Amino acid sequence: MRYIDFHIDTLMRWLSAKATSELPSNVDLWTNDYHVDIERLIKSNYAAQFFACFIYLGEDPIFKVSHYDDALKAIDIFHEQIAKKPEKIALVRSYQDYLNNMNNNKLSAFLTIEEGGIIDGKIERVDELYNKGVRAITLTWNYENCIGYPNVEYKQKDSGLKPFGIEVVEKMNDLGIIVDVSHLSDAGFYDVHKYSKRPFLATHSNSRTICEHSRNLTDEMVKMLANKGGMTGINFAGAFLQKDGKSTVDSMVAHIKHLINVGGLEVVGLGTDLDGIGGELEIGSAGNIHMLSEAMERNGFKTNEIEAVCYKNAEAFFKRFWA
Repeated sequence: MRYIDFHIDTLMRWLSAKATSELPSNVDLWTNDYHVDIERLIKSNYAAQFFACFIYLGEDPIFKVSHYDDALKAIDIFHEQIAKKPEKIALVRSYQDYLNNMNNNKLSAFLTIEEGGIIDGKIERVDELYNKGVRAITLTWNYENCIGYPNVEYKQKDSGLKPFGIEVVEKMNDLGIIVDVSHLSDAGFYDVHKYSKRPFLATHSNSRTICEHSRNLTDEMVKMLANKGGMTGINFAGAFLQKDGKSTVDSMVAHIKHLINVGGLEVVGLGTDLDGIGGELEIGSAGNIHMLSEAMERNGFKTNEIEAVCYKNAEAFFKRFWA
């Protein structure tokens, strides 16, 4: 089985540790004791991994510069990391890049930004990020920004995209950067659906019907996402999976079943959020991702359905979005 994951936070977890503590020189994106490293991704037969550059819009950015400059530094370090072994992994800037990597048995690395607020009202920064290799942007994290509003405890659920946010979505569409609506307010989701000309993603969000949480999607949203050709990635955070907050493969399967029933098989993928989540995780390592496909098989999913959720739906999305 192959796997494609729309969201992990390993890059920023590692860089945060580097900035605040003494790390051995051999701890990097390739080998570490976090949830994810590149060696485990390759060993576990991942076809592609989205690496999020998450920037906290607080007063203490990792590199002590500015939020945007912090992101640029993180992006440069990311490029340095994957350039260490170009025969094993390569950045994806286009659908053809992904196909080339598949043909050459390389792991595809997608670079993303988690927190669109780093552009700080400057539309030209979207072009700059595109040129740096960014191919998806999560419009908000948990703070209001120049684009729109988050969905923290539903406090701003009825506040949609700001005028500049609509401009950003249109610019991302023009360039070919995926719009990610995870973390975005409900009204913001509806605005993206209205204004986006291309399919979009909720890279790491689950079903609100199965688990009532503002970070999850309503059935209406799932249907709208599917009708737009988009997808949602199953998030492994316990709080988004079930009321007791436990992250189990059975709870993941429950979300997958419901999302398929509501939006169709093509709407579901993986967005684990590993290295961005805590607590007791039944799948707490990229090395154990097989546990999910095995659980799906035990629960009666057919081989083609398991393949669809684990990687083929994502591949079809890439083709729809970029080809």
